[in-house]
Amino acid sequence: MFGLDSKDSKLLLIVAVLALAAPFILNPFPAGSELAQFNAGYPDLMQRFVIFGIFAIGFNILFGLTGYLSFGHAAFLGVGSYSAVWMFKLLSMNVIPAIILSVIVAGLFSLLIGYVSLRRSGIYFSILTLAFAQMSFNLAYSVLTPITNGETGLQLTLDDPRVLGQTATADGSIPVTNLFGLEMRSTYELVLGAWNFQFNAGYYLSAVIMLASFYMAIRIFRSPFGLMLRAVKTNQTRLNYTGMNSRPYTLAAFVVSGMYAGLAGGLMASMDPLAGAERMQWTASGEVVLMTILGGAGTLLGPVLGAGFIKYFENIFSKINDNVLHGWFAFLPDGMEDLLVTIVHPFVGKGWHLTLGLLFMMVVIFLPGGLIEGGQRLGKLLRRKSAKQDDEDANKSASTAAE
Repeated sequence: MFGLDSKDSKLLLIVAVLALAAPFILNPFPAGSELAQFNAGYPDLMQRFVIFGIFAIGFNILFGLTGYLSFGHAAFLGVGSYSAVWMFKLLSMNVIPAIILSVIVAGLFSLLIGYVSLRRSGIYFSILTLAFAQMSFNLAYSVLTPITNGETGLQLTLDDPRVLGQTATADGSIPVTNLFGLEMRSTYELVLGAWNFQFNAGYYLSAVIMLASFYMAIRIFRSPFGLMLRAVKTNQTRLNYTGMNSRPYTLAAFVVSGMYAGLAGGLMASMDPLAGAERMQWTASGEVVLMTILGGAGTLLGPVLGAGFIKYFENIFSKINDNVLHGWFAFLPDGMEDLLVTIVHPFVGKGWHLTLGLLFMMVVIFLPGGLIEGGQRLGKLLRRKSAKQDDEDANKSASTAAE
């Protein structure tokens, strides 16, 4: 299918099913129940799952294949967002031109940074990318205020000189982003008993683009280009001794990775037309590193799982406060209830980073290959138990026949 072997086709199909059926999968608990707190099937969060999935897929092409650890990829995310918002302000509210411009500008920007940074490797490369990202953040925050609007962030106004389309709607408000007339905020709600499922146009556009990005990543991983990047990761010095110049390949991987980040930034602005310098901070770069390592660096599906895992914790666990905890433990005696709330309190709400940090430590210690390695171990265990059961059944059948 689409030039992929059966294994990769199944993987792509699994990702497609998970992405398209996300409103059902992410809403397992009925609305109004105590467990509804853990539902994640609302448009804004689902959009973040797939958009940061794209960001992590692109980062994995650089880090997972070549072993070059960049701490500056948030710069391309921010550049993509700024480019998209400027396209909305100057040309049209259609998301397609904005997304295309985001990818192009991020690609050019990553070409410039990659050309300089890739003169070094290892920790020196990482420090260079971090320095470029922080320079970009400071430029966007203060120096380039006429372009970025500084700390306030770049956003749409009623005075935007939009060439195509209206500058204001009939009721005097700012137009919304759309795909040839289909508004990105358009949402259809399906109520089935106590369950409420939301199908958002912006999410499905992002999901389709994520699937296309995932397919391109598969083709890159399986191509001779991907094989060369793996050789760079294995032993770049030995590769250079063979007469092969690895730098064009690493630069190409850096640019492709930056374009993925720009695409994610453009989609973020398409869903919510606002771009701020905070998207270029080093913390955002560190977040995509965590996503990739947590899911499984060098694997195809790992970065997507890691992105979903971290965004779920960020948006779900951070909302659990003391009132929610008291509701959970209300069936206990007052003293026991207060004790459990006191124990759990540091790990939720504003302390969700502590829970994420502990889980990340456990994954790194016990599952160095990330969540993908955990899934593989579980699969092997189940297959081993199944094979053992089959052997036992066969032995019983043989014994019965002998009797």
